[in-house]
Amino acid sequence: MSDHVDGPRSIGDPSADITDLFAFTSPDNPTRTVLAVDVFPSAGEDAIFSNIIKYSIAVRRVTVVGVGNSAKFQPADDEFRFSFRFDVLKRDAAGKAIQLGLCTLPGGRELSLTVGDEKGASTPEGDVRVFAGLRSDPFYLAWDVAELTKLPNLLQHTNVLCIVVEFDTRRVLDTTKGSLFGAIAETVPPQQRSLIAPPIARIDWIGRPEQTNIRLNNPALSAIQDLRDLWNQQTPFAVSKELQSLFLQRLKDSLANWDMHDGKADWTPEALAANANVFLDDFLLFDVAKPINDESHLEIEKSTINGLPYQTGGGRTVDANSIDILLTWLVNRDREFLQGGATGATKPGMKSFPYFATPNTELQTVAESVELAATPDDVWSLIGQFGGAWHPLTARVNLTGAGIGQLRTIQTVDGQKIVERLEAIDDAKRFLRYTNIAGMAASQYSGTLEVKPKGSGCVVDWRAQFLTSDKTDRAVKVIVTTLFKAGLESLKPRFGVAK
Repeated sequence: MSDHVDGPRSIGDPSADITDLFAFTSPDNPTRTVLAVDVFPSAGEDAIFSNIIKYSIAVRRVTVVGVGNSAKFQPADDEFRFSFRFDVLKRDAAGKAIQLGLCTLPGGRELSLTVGDEKGASTPEGDVRVFAGLRSDPFYLAWDVAELTKLPNLLQHTNVLCIVVEFDTRRVLDTTKGSLFGAIAETVPPQQRSLIAPPIARIDWIGRPEQTNIRLNNPALSAIQDLRDLWNQQTPFAVSKELQSLFLQRLKDSLANWDMHDGKADWTPEALAANANVFLDDFLLFDVAKPINDESHLEIEKSTINGLPYQTGGGRTVDANSIDILLTWLVNRDREFLQGGATGATKPGMKSFPYFATPNTELQTVAESVELAATPDDVWSLIGQFGGAWHPLTARVNLTGAGIGQLRTIQTVDGQKIVERLEAIDDAKRFLRYTNIAGMAASQYSGTLEVKPKGSGCVVDWRAQFLTSDKTDRAVKVIVTTLFKAGLESLKPRFGVAK
């Protein structure tokens, strides 16, 4: 998924897991450029930036030094770097938790900011403005990429932590020396000496979307070694010469595999090699002197490989359909556009600062029911006990306290632990409500269980509402639905099915 969960190390630290990188002209002011990096896939409402990780976006001027089968983009040594560090949570005068941050600009100027402040923070000169906070995830993936079959958006309703830098293009980038640039973003941990192993250079980095999960770790290739963590340790703009042949061969194998997903070879061996060479030098290309729009993503690379002058500013906008643009290029070299099962993210981007849509805060719902032949009281006598030992996926339940506020700690048959609290119960109405304290990848989780008469039998309704956290909306819904269905199905042999 773009750069989401792109290797074991980044999965272990979601606040350092980069999901996406963007570069585009401000739709609000064409004299300004916007760079943005997203981290923390499926961020919950309480997600915060790490206080030990350095988040950076680096830009270098780039020159086209080869076209066609010799296509190549050469980055300069000089770098424009925007780096962010964040503090631990603090309390403001009203007692509200806040996180402060500091952005170091090219040249060493510093700009303080408050996470979540919609207005952002600007330099006194007004040439740079920055934002950091929770936003709706602008990336959408609507494919089973291994089989190339269409799906609904797998990232529907998810959020990310977003860092945005908007700046005066001419003043910051000095466009008199050239207008073509390459951008990368990286997350770097504290550098500590160790007698056991060398320090970790970085947790994650990104240039173009899908370098790791689609090209280097192509899910359609079987029994391949996962190179993503090794790739993420490479220095952006300077991949290790000793490892270039390893990565290049993987890219060639992967591109050849993608080319045959539709049963037709659209790439010559020479063109495939040129494609691999371009993607090995991984940085997001954008030209500030040309138009950047939702369709211009990868146009610079594609035109150059095709031996033609590029016409747009490339880059990547908030609403760019990056996955379908990439898959179309890999599978059929733009012969026929491949549209996945969704045409947009959960929310479209905004035309003004900070450009990324507000977080998704709509509660998600799962509801299941079963009609039984027994009386409501008979069924309630079993499932109305908050202990929940009747559920087939429960291995053990421990209760703490009694009445409203009682806690139940559930050990599931697969070793998971779930802690829930009783919030309300009415035996006369055969109804109870509970909340999740721990064990579910969700916040604001509230569940209800109710038994109502229906004909000569009854109906059992089980519902839950929640916001997802650390997992996609789709994944949490599958977990909750499986839990509910397994429990309700187990009641049929006990009480009979209503006819």
